[in-house]
Amino acid sequence: MPRICLIPNVHGVGGLVSFQAKLAASLESRGIEICRDLAEAYDAVLVTGGTRDLPGLWRARRRGVRVVQRLDGINWVHRQRRGNLRHFLRAEYGNRILALIRQQFATHIVYQSAFVRDWWQDWFGAARRPSVVIHNGVDLNVYTPDGPQARPADRFRMLVVEGSLAGSLTTGLDLAVELAEQLSGLARLPLDLRVVGKVDAHRQAGTQQRSPVPLEFTGVVPRERIPELDRSAHLLFSAEINAPCPNSVIEAMACGLPVAAFQTGALPELVTGDAGRLVPYGGDPWKLERPDIPALASAAAEILADPQRFRRAARQRAEESFGLDRMVERYLDVLLG
Repeated sequence: MPRICLIPNVHGVGGLVSFQAKLAASLESRGIEICRDLAEAYDAVLVTGGTRDLPGLWRARRRGVRVVQRLDGINWVHRQRRGNLRHFLRAEYGNRILALIRQQFATHIVYQSAFVRDWWQDWFGAARRPSVVIHNGVDLNVYTPDGPQARPADRFRMLVVEGSLAGSLTTGLDLAVELAEQLSGLARLPLDLRVVGKVDAHRQAGTQQRSPVPLEFTGVVPRERIPELDRSAHLLFSAEINAPCPNSVIEAMACGLPVAAFQTGALPELVTGDAGRLVPYGGDPWKLERPDIPALASAAAEILADPQRFRRAARQRAEESFGLDRMVERYLDVLLG
């Protein structure tokens, strides 16, 4: 029976935790064992983030074990919006560890998107390792348009789903609120905004007080609630700028929820046709310049004018390209050959 070592061992919320949980469950359902310790015996290693156990990776390489590194995006917002020194140093340290693994320890590399591949090659040079792009996937039987939902009939609902909109990531919340305000003036029905993710209480209260659009903050929710929340909305706004391969977008499309966002990061690879609408950012996203909110509001209004067509197209896009089984099989090809 094949055995794969999956490191680092992560907990909590976020895209990495979700990815590891989905992959581990899928591999185990195929009779493949998972371990979390490089000191054990295994047939391949999948490194999904930074790890301090570089000696363990080196020993695996020396034994001829295939070491596959799955690469996300690079920490970069801290360079534009500097907070405290500790946060800055932690972000830079994380980048350097991943770059070191990429150049010295990995035998194969999986990039989450072509955008991520080009980003790493631009910032850290080409890695002389076999590589492949594998987009994230979701269980299409769990993330589906069919199931409990509470989509309002008397108004439109815009949804934002992010792991965190706190600290240096508050720009996403500001953009969401501004988009909701402009879109509410274009839509034929009233509009409200539901925000899923970490937002500190002080910012929640201030935003609700200032905005004329009704806002609901759900906080961080269990992954099991995401399909129902996706089905409760008419539109997802993907708030992250230069997103590497956002799970929230793929999950939304699988639930038949169309996506509106700026044309940055991996989104042009994910949201195609009538699965949603993307518009040019309108400035330099790498400098977090002010984006073209009016253009995005007009594009989002097009979705709300014909929601059934866009919902069907979003689900079709997910079925064609983002099924979990497809993703797992491609990872197995890299891990076990």
